[in-house]
Amino acid sequence: MSDTAAAVDSKTGSAVVTDGGGEPAETLRNYVGGEWVAVEGGDAIEDRNPANGAVLARVPLSGSADVESAVRAAREAQPAWRDVPPPRRARALFELRALLDAHRDELAALVTRDMGKTTADAFGEVGRGIESIEAASAIPHLLKGENLEGIAAGLDIEMVRQPVGVVAAITPFNFPAMIPLWFLPFAVACGNTFVLKPSEQDPLVSVRIFDLIDREKIFPPGVVNLVHGAHDAVNALLASDGVDAISFVGSARTARYISSTAAANGKRAQALGGAKNAMVVMPDADPALMSNGILSSAFGAAGQRCLAGSLLVLVGDEVQQGRSLRRITEAAGKLKVGDGADPAVDVCPLVSVAARERIEAEIEAALEEGATLALDGRIDGGAGGAELGPTILDDARPDSPAVTEELFGPVLTVLRAESLERAIELVNSSRYGNATAIFTSSGGAARTYRYGVEAGMVGVNVGVPAPVAWFPFSGWKDSIDGDLHANGTDAIDFYTRKKVVTSRWE
Repeated sequence: MSDTAAAVDSKTGSAVVTDGGGEPAETLRNYVGGEWVAVEGGDAIEDRNPANGAVLARVPLSGSADVESAVRAAREAQPAWRDVPPPRRARALFELRALLDAHRDELAALVTRDMGKTTADAFGEVGRGIESIEAASAIPHLLKGENLEGIAAGLDIEMVRQPVGVVAAITPFNFPAMIPLWFLPFAVACGNTFVLKPSEQDPLVSVRIFDLIDREKIFPPGVVNLVHGAHDAVNALLASDGVDAISFVGSARTARYISSTAAANGKRAQALGGAKNAMVVMPDADPALMSNGILSSAFGAAGQRCLAGSLLVLVGDEVQQGRSLRRITEAAGKLKVGDGADPAVDVCPLVSVAARERIEAEIEAALEEGATLALDGRIDGGAGGAELGPTILDDARPDSPAVTEELFGPVLTVLRAESLERAIELVNSSRYGNATAIFTSSGGAARTYRYGVEAGMVGVNVGVPAPVAWFPFSGWKDSIDGDLHANGTDAIDFYTRKKVVTSRWE
């Protein structure tokens, strides 16, 4: 597909997308009950390419009636889908995996165009999404229960897993391909039906995935559905009596809202929230491994990852700390900022102009409180107005948002510690516990760190410790609301209900 080719076919009811210079972008449609349908309300927002500001599509804002239509379709399809044997559901995932793999390059290009990521980063994201399908394809094994024969005279007991019913997923802008594929494969493999509400900021990858699913008829009508929208659509899913479970990824504040509202409405929730991930540099860290890992973590995807390292904790004396900081700063200053479609670009634009303005305001606030700039990445915003270069803040106040809160941009804040023990204290003082990393040549230091740090994902000489899909994405503390994470066996536990059967036969 060329850079200006249609991303999806309007014959299916979805949008024809151009990168500017062509016909005006059409309004997207929802996918409900195996058909593309127009949204009833007239309100829509523009989806723009962050690299150049071109309008890619108009995203309709579904209301409660639109959402309820999708939920109803999912509810009606669920009994028959549950009756499909697990091996056959797994084979549907085999087909989905092959289909998306065949379109891997196209999907990655669409991630770059719609969200802004570099081509390499987008390609990696699509690969991780496909990996989740592969993990969920083991569903005949993963769904197995337990039994104990002869627990008493003539008495047997067994535990079986059954689907929860209708699952809704609300996904963020920063991984428009991967995160929907965290949820859809596991949910439907377990016998549930599915409603996706993708981010209104970059929904085109989800649209294309559903377009491919529709064309190949991988699932019966109603098994998978898609609704566009923003707050009203989210609230409608939370309020719907037809939705049994909600999967969510987003900010910590919204995760808390999703979790509490779902619980109040009798739904189970899997709500993954924000992060403030620290990277600890020991004096014995390998310089090249350390600097490459930190740059990739802090500035890859312009810092728009829940695994991005946004705190740098330098351990050692003043000379050692200064040496490490200079190396990181010099390397960061050489990173190229620009359109993610350019293979030479290292740091892509932020998702929107509003995001750049918000983060620049946070940088200015930190400076007004006494922070200093080791590296100033503020530029003119580029062609689309959303570019911001790598920025490194030093001397920030301990209570500054640059230290305590997730900024979600290419901003790295420096802290200092005289010892590993003090570094662990600093890391553990955060209300978040998503991910962390330590760079060291000492196995003892690595073991002490992984044992004592309060975070669910730990990297040792790895800046972005993203688990493969066979393991849970296991944030702690305010990085999750709920007990069960995405992917791995946690996904099976979340998308099924356990039933224990006790039988007596004399």
